[in-house]
Amino acid sequence: MASPTEHASFLPPVLTFLSAAVIGVPVFRLIGQSAVLGYLVAGVLIGPFGFSLIAEPETAASVAEIGVVLLLFIVGLELHLSQLVSMRRDIFGLGTAQLLVCAAALGGAGLLFGLAPAAATVVGIALALSATAVALQLLEERGDLGTPYGGRAFAVLLFQDLSVVAILALMPLLASAGGGGGEGFWFGEAVQSTGRALAAILAVVLVGRYGLNPFFRLLAASGAREVMTAAALLVVLGTALLMQEVGLSMAMGAFLAGILLAESNFRHQLEADIEPFRGMLLGLFFMSVGMSIDGGLVKSLWPILFGATAGAILLKVALVAGLFRLFGSPWLDAVRGAAILAPAGEFAFVLLPVAGGLGLIDANATRFAVALAALTMLIGPVAAKGLDAVLARRPAAAEEQATDVVESTEARVLLIGFGRFGQILTQVLLAEGISVTVIDKDVEQIRSASRFGFRIYYGDGTRLDVLRAAGIGRVELVCVCIDDPEAALKIVDIVHEEFESVRTYVRAYDRTHAVELMNRDVDFQLRETSESALAFGRATLEALGLSAESAARRTDEVRKRDVARLVLQQAGALPDGSGWMRGLPGELKPEPLTAPQRPARALNAETRDIIGHERREAAHRALETQDARPDA
Repeated sequence: MASPTEHASFLPPVLTFLSAAVIGVPVFRLIGQSAVLGYLVAGVLIGPFGFSLIAEPETAASVAEIGVVLLLFIVGLELHLSQLVSMRRDIFGLGTAQLLVCAAALGGAGLLFGLAPAAATVVGIALALSATAVALQLLEERGDLGTPYGGRAFAVLLFQDLSVVAILALMPLLASAGGGGGEGFWFGEAVQSTGRALAAILAVVLVGRYGLNPFFRLLAASGAREVMTAAALLVVLGTALLMQEVGLSMAMGAFLAGILLAESNFRHQLEADIEPFRGMLLGLFFMSVGMSIDGGLVKSLWPILFGATAGAILLKVALVAGLFRLFGSPWLDAVRGAAILAPAGEFAFVLLPVAGGLGLIDANATRFAVALAALTMLIGPVAAKGLDAVLARRPAAAEEQATDVVESTEARVLLIGFGRFGQILTQVLLAEGISVTVIDKDVEQIRSASRFGFRIYYGDGTRLDVLRAAGIGRVELVCVCIDDPEAALKIVDIVHEEFESVRTYVRAYDRTHAVELMNRDVDFQLRETSESALAFGRATLEALGLSAESAARRTDEVRKRDVARLVLQQAGALPDGSGWMRGLPGELKPEPLTAPQRPARALNAETRDIIGHERREAAHRALETQDARPDA
C-alpha cells in the first residue's frame, strides 16, 4: 500500500509552478510587460538551468501542451465557418507567402553560417513558424483579436497550424534525398497519412454537426454543472487526441472542435467551463518553454545566440510587415501584426528533434536552433511591447473597418432570463433594431427562442465567467429578467462589483424584492405584475363607464402613490410612521394607497375570525410602538 508521502509526491512541483506564477506574472505586469514574459522568465528561474526546482521539465511540457489545445478550442468557438470562408485570402494567400518567404530568408541565413542545405531548410521552416500561444495571448491582452491586423495575424497562425502535417510529411523526403532511394516508400506513407487525416476530419465534422448539440442538450437537462464541464473537456481533449493519432496537431483538432460548436447554444457555457483550465495550463506551457532554454549553451555562446535572436526577430518583422502591406494593411497595422508573429512557434520544438532523429541536422545545430527559438519567444513579447510604446507616440492613423474575425461585439444589451417577461422585452428591443445577447439555462427556453430566431446561449447568468464570456463588459446595460429573487440580487452584486459602467435594469419579483433592489442602487426596477395589473385596472374602469381619459388619470394617480410608498419603504419608514426593518421580508404587507370609505366586513364566521385576529395583532403592535416612544 502506498504511503501518504508517495501520494503527496506530486505536490512539490505543483506548488513550485503555482508559486512561480503568482510571483512572476504580477511583477512583470506591474512593470508594464506581458504576462507571457512573466511565465517565460519564471520557467527559466525554476528550470534545470536556474534554481533546478523542477526535476523533470519534460513531463511538465507534455502536460502544458493541453494549454495550447484549450486556447485553440476557445478561439474556434469565436469563429464561424462563414467567417473562415471570408478569411480564405488571408489564410491561404498571406499565410502561404509568410511561411515561404520567411523560411527562405531564414534558411538562406543558415546557409551563410555553414549549415547544410537540408539542415538550413529545416531551421528556416522552424523559425518561420510563429508562436500561436504567444501571439493569441498578446492579442487577447490588448483586445485586438477583432481588429484588421489581429484578424490577419490569426489567419497566418491558422495556416501555419494547417501546414504542420505537410511539413512533417516532407521531412522523410528530405532525409531520403540526402541518402538516396526511398522516394516510393515516402510517397506511400504520405498518401496513407493524408487519407487517415481526411477520414478523421470527416468523422469529427459529422459527429460535431449532428451529435454534439443533442449530447449537450441532454446533459444540460440533468442540471449537473460539473457534468457539463467534464463533457466539455471530453470533447476538446478527445478531438485533440484523435487528430494527433492521425498525424495532425492536437491544437488543430481542438480548433476544429471549437469551430463545430461555434453555432451551438451552449458555446458561452463551454467557454466559461474551459477558461480556468486554459489559463493555468497555458501559463504552464510558457513556463515549460522557459525551462527548455539551455543555460549552458546560452552562457558559452551568448553573443552569437543573442545576435542571432535579434537578427531573426528583425528579419521576420521586416518581411511580414512588407507582406501585410502587400495584402492591404496600413503600415501601422502591418508593423504591429509582424511584431506579434516574430517569435518562433511551438512546433519548432517538435520539428527540430524530428529532423535530428532523421539525420537532417546534427545535435549541436539542433541545440542551438532550439535555444534560438526559445529566446525569440522570450524576447519577442518585450520587442512587441516596446514597439507598441513607440507607435503610441505617433499620431493616430486612420482606422480601417474592423474585419469580422470574432463574433460581433456590437450587442448593446445583455438579457439574462428568457421566460415570459424576457421574451416580451426582447420583442420590443428587436422591433427597434437594438442588438441583444441573451443568456438562459433552461433548455426548453432555448428551444422556444430558436423558433423565434433570437440569438440565445445556454449558461448560468449568476456566474461571473459566463457573464464575461457573453461580453457583459462591452454592453451598455444588462436586463435581469429571471424569476428567482436571490439569483437576481446575486447578478446585480456581481455586475456592480465587476462592471461599474454597465447599467442594471432588473425585473422585481414582488414589492420586497423591489426594495432590496433599490437598496442596491439598480438603475431601474419594475415589479413583474405592477404595470400589467394597472393596465388591467384601467380597462376595468373603462368597462364600468369611465372615459378613457378619466381611467388613465386615475391609474396614473395610483401609480404615483405606489411609487411614493415604495420610496418611503425603501428609506425605512412606512407612511403611518412605523418603522420597517430592512432585511425582514415579512414586515412588508399590502396596504391601501387610498383611505377606505368603510371598514372591512366579514361575510362568514371563518372570515370574522381571521379579520378579528388581524385587528388584535395590529392593536398590539400599535401599543408596543407607543410604549417604545420616549416621554416628551
